[in-house]
Amino acid sequence: MKRFLTTLAVSLIIVQLSGFNGSVFYVKAGSNGNGDSWSTAFGDLNQALALAEEGDQIWVAKGIYHPTNENDRNASFRITSGIEIYGGFAGHEKDIYARNAEYNTTVLSGEIGDPNSKEDNSYSVVYVKDAGEATIIDGFTITGGYANGTGEKGDVTRGGGGMFNDGSDGMSNPTVQNCIFKSNYGRDGAAIYNYAFNGEASATIMDCSFIFNKADLDGGAINNNGNYGVCNPVIKDCTFTNNEATYGAGILNQAEYGETRPLIVYCDFSGNTSYIEGSSVYNFSQGNGTIIPIIKNCSFKDNISSLGSEIGGSTSSSSINNDIQIEPTKSPLKLRAGGR
Repeated sequence: MKRFLTTLAVSLIIVQLSGFNGSVFYVKAGSNGNGDSWSTAFGDLNQALALAEEGDQIWVAKGIYHPTNENDRNASFRITSGIEIYGGFAGHEKDIYARNAEYNTTVLSGEIGDPNSKEDNSYSVVYVKDAGEATIIDGFTITGGYANGTGEKGDVTRGGGGMFNDGSDGMSNPTVQNCIFKSNYGRDGAAIYNYAFNGEASATIMDCSFIFNKADLDGGAINNNGNYGVCNPVIKDCTFTNNEATYGAGILNQAEYGETRPLIVYCDFSGNTSYIEGSSVYNFSQGNGTIIPIIKNCSFKDNISSLGSEIGGSTSSSSINNDIQIEPTKSPLKLRAGGR
């Protein structure tokens, strides 16, 4: 994953400068210990999450982990404030910089039921609530979330199949880096849903890849919902490939009597498909909502939209003043019914 080593080095420096003195919990697929070391690792990530407190780290070895062993679609890996959770370990490392997340694939999967059907998968694989910037999710492949619920916007059962970042009535600004969000589904925000109702949801998302995520409505990969709140995420050094949605196949920004001011820099959008508009980014404001995206140094290639636009919708000001590289879009699709 691009810039992985740089980001990892920065993470290590931060840990060293902060004088990390929290606990480290170890998780390894197939193990059955108390989490104190690799040789006595937990076999279930939820065991570590239940014990970890602010300032602690969780090291997770390669393997596939599910949020539940039961048929409970509401089950998610719930990340609390100040927890640092790292994947990509082989299962013997003594230092965090020794891991290799690209080689030691660590999967958080919503596939909790019949493997031949997605209808019984977890609605959302990862759920984050009231998390500060010190909350870190790093080095995972997050897949198989299936948020096909029919509730209102902001309902975790219909958005954020990969991750639901819940800042409603509070503040949730976690750091997500070196992760792959692949093959997640949602009516809105199939991979990540930042929900800021009556609060703030301004995640930092760096060095992540979004691949084959699909939303029936808005935000094939990411939905930034600042309705009646503040949603100002930083999305940096990310790739968006083969994602689908009706509006905003890559990113959907919305605000109704609130504000959404995403910073989108050094990102690549390719092969994304919007059934109506915004094959890469779409902005949708209502009422007194404010949308001011800043898009800098991004590239756009082979994205498809029925209305032919890479970046669509309305903004509250002219803020796309960047070194964007856009290649011609492919032929528009036949218009398909949809909406928000």
